[in-house]
Parts: sequence; C-alpha cells; structure tokens
Amino acid sequence: MEVVRLLPTTGGVYEVTLDGSLVYSKLATGRHAEPGEVLGLLREKLQL
Repeated sequence: MEVVRLLPTTGGVYEVTLDGSLVYSKLATGRHAEPGEVLGLLREKLQL
C-alpha cells in the first residue's frame, strides 16, 4: 500500500519528495509544475 502525505509549508515552497529524494521543486525550477508533470516524475521513480 502506497501512502501520500501532504505537508504544509510557508513562503510559496512546493516540493515533492519520494523516500527522501527530491522529485520536483518549484523553487529550483522557478515555475509551477505542468498538469501531470509531477505524477509522471513519480511514475519514473517508481518505475510504473
């Protein structure tokens, strides 16, 4: 069973991690993720 947990932050930070590894960072890219982008990155990491 997979578990997703959302952790609120401040300052406009939007980061997605998987098992402690950064998958997507709005701060690093300077933009919001495109629709489906984060899901695609997670699938790559999980090899789905």
